[in-house]
Amino acid sequence: QVQLVESGGGLVQPGGSLTLSCAASGFAFWAYPMSWYRQGSGDERELVAQVRRTNGDTIYADSVKGRFTISRDNAKNTVTLQMNSLKTEDTAMYYCKVETYETTWQNYWGQGTQVTVSS
Repeated sequence: QVQLVESGGGLVQPGGSLTLSCAASGFAFWAYPMSWYRQGSGDERELVAQVRRTNGDTIYADSVKGRFTISRDNAKNTVTLQMNSLKTEDTAMYYCKVETYETTWQNYWGQGTQVTVSS
């Protein structure tokens, strides 16, 4: 079955950096776009970044452009979110997501990893 396991969250000061990782299994990883979403307290879940089949094909939320970088390693079935110049407003639970197709399209989510940006 599809499994997504995030890691790398934690507490960091404003201006600092964190790297989130998502280990994927149970599907043809190379074939599907991979996404990072986040959800702050009281907020709706929002798309942070997505990488399609290759690292050259990415999209970012305006709020993270120039600060975050998403990348994938199709040999290791992992997707990484490098977060630099973190701000307090980046505080949220971060989730890895994939939408796969078998007989229908279905979304799968990881359990999330908490990122807290605070001094």
